[in-house]
Amino acid sequence: MITDHDIARWRLRSQLLAAPVDDADDVVRSLLAVQAENPSQSAWAVATRTRSPRQDDLAGALAGGSVLRIHVLRSTWHYVHADDAQWLQELTAPRVMPVFEQQLRPLGDRVDALGDTVEALLDEASDRTRSDLAAALADRGEDLTGQQLMLLLGRLEVLGRVCSGIPRDGEHTYALFADRVPAPRRLDRDDALAELALRYFTGHGPATERDLAYWATLTVTDVRRGIAAAGDRLASFEHDGRTFRHAPGDAPASASPAGHLLQVLDEMYRGYQDSRWVIDAEGSVPRMRETAIGMALVEGQLVAAMKRTVTTKAVTFSIRPHRALRTHELEAVQDAAARYAEYLGLEANVELDPAGRDGRGADASS
Repeated sequence: MITDHDIARWRLRSQLLAAPVDDADDVVRSLLAVQAENPSQSAWAVATRTRSPRQDDLAGALAGGSVLRIHVLRSTWHYVHADDAQWLQELTAPRVMPVFEQQLRPLGDRVDALGDTVEALLDEASDRTRSDLAAALADRGEDLTGQQLMLLLGRLEVLGRVCSGIPRDGEHTYALFADRVPAPRRLDRDDALAELALRYFTGHGPATERDLAYWATLTVTDVRRGIAAAGDRLASFEHDGRTFRHAPGDAPASASPAGHLLQVLDEMYRGYQDSRWVIDAEGSVPRMRETAIGMALVEGQLVAAMKRTVTTKAVTFSIRPHRALRTHELEAVQDAAARYAEYLGLEANVELDPAGRDGRGADASS
């Protein structure tokens, strides 16, 4: 009988954490989208899924335009492959756009004209930062708050008019979508639903239909249409009163490497809602709003909260266990810290909270 732990371990393989691929392009294509609200830590979310993590890998894909960083699927940033940006926006925009429209309501009927002005500015000179655009708008008598401009740009991204440009010294820039993706791939709605279902359950499975509905801001009815269209290209099993779908194949008996230090926005956590907590099979983690910005996983289980602090010479990982950690779990966390630090080109320090949650810290049991 399959267990929550089995499903979490399976996801390590589906999500490439235990089956890394060649480069950032492959990661983003395989997962379809990777949440990217925090640029530095989301870059690691991509890199750790490659065989040889390098900082210039994703940076090069963003500069070259094969990978975009845009608001899509939900009203937040994601990395998506340029080949998938248009059809994903067209499929999910009807339920995402109202979020932007509501928050931009204070601008009234200025929204469309402001959008046109931003497009004209990017047509004059591409790859502008948000501060560049704010200054240019102010020169035209349009003073916007930082939040208003971010929402305006997000709306233009969802409309498929603006996207990420070539980063400038690591800073995000904006460009016209038509310039960055001159021949976008488009799918009709039924084909898009089928492709979405196939690729989500392949890159995130096993997962439930409600997980996908959350992830893509779609109705369960639409998700079911996509699943039906995918047909026997997906397999399924019943667990805990729910149907879990995945790419055909058996559950892995193990996953290597065992340890992973990830942001809490990583797809291993944020890629699900209905079945998110298979990563806590023992029920050790309090079910409340996330207060930590990172997490330590061992064999797919969330064993500790993690905070990353970077200095010029070292990266320190503060680990706060949710329960007593066993020796092999501590070793897996140390190994994960070493891999992360190597990617950053820094020394690794691991600081373990001796108390942990409710006074229960690490032990030396095996």
